[in-house]
Amino acid sequence: MSETPEELFAAEQKQSDIDHHVPTAGAMVNHIVSNFTVLDAKLHQTAWYVKGLSTPAIRQAYQTLIAENRRHYDEVGELLLDENEKPSSTTAEYSEYSMIGENGKNKYFSAEEMVSENVQDFLTQNLFVDRAIKLAENENRPALRNYMEQLRGDDNRSIRLLQAMVGNAAGDGLEEDDDDDED
Repeated sequence: MSETPEELFAAEQKQSDIDHHVPTAGAMVNHIVSNFTVLDAKLHQTAWYVKGLSTPAIRQAYQTLIAENRRHYDEVGELLLDENEKPSSTTAEYSEYSMIGENGKNKYFSAEEMVSENVQDFLTQNLFVDRAIKLAENENRPALRNYMEQLRGDDNRSIRLLQAMVGNAAGDGLEEDDDDDED
């Protein structure tokens, strides 16, 4: 006798709860999937509401960032399926698991504030990417680890681009938590 959709979903939710309390690579990557969804909205918010002389250049750059974010969303979802994981697929899950904040007031920020906010979003994303890399390595999941390493590089490039828009070098004003650097 096969299980009902309700039973299958209940089992999925139970496993997800376990995975998020004792983090696994799959659970960490699911946070990233959810972050992609919120980041998509925030990137659009900047592209739609940015004002000032730099608007055309910012909007063009953001179209590229949006396309790349959506590509990552699709590829990571497929990768999770390949890894026998269940990627988040509802707005409730995205809301619960995303660690990127959003706020309607941001549309009234200056262009520099909007872009700087998105730099912080990519930094937040990198915290989860770095954790996913470590977990995937510990769990011997090379495909997840390799994709996360590629994503880290793409995020770093996005940070550099956004930082340049506001007149900064890639790392200007950004603090990285490095617990190993106690010297």
